[in-house]
Amino acid sequence: MSTLQRIALVFTVIGAVNWGLIGFFQFDLVAAIFGGQNSALARIIYGIVGISGLINLGLLFKPSENLGTHPETNEIR
Repeated sequence: MSTLQRIALVFTVIGAVNWGLIGFFQFDLVAAIFGGQNSALARIIYGIVGISGLINLGLLFKPSENLGTHPETNEIR
């Protein structure tokens, strides 16, 4: 996993937590921190989270790095 994907994954988790807070408690943490949903900074954060989700879509289709070897013997299958 590249550094970009790791950073994107962190932003995706932050976005998921924010959506959970909105769903369960009707509280938007990003809007509360950055001055409302329509503030420029909150919109930038929402955009970064959205782009991060798109970057992480690639993780669904990326083959596992250890599928080609047997874990105990390191033999190729």
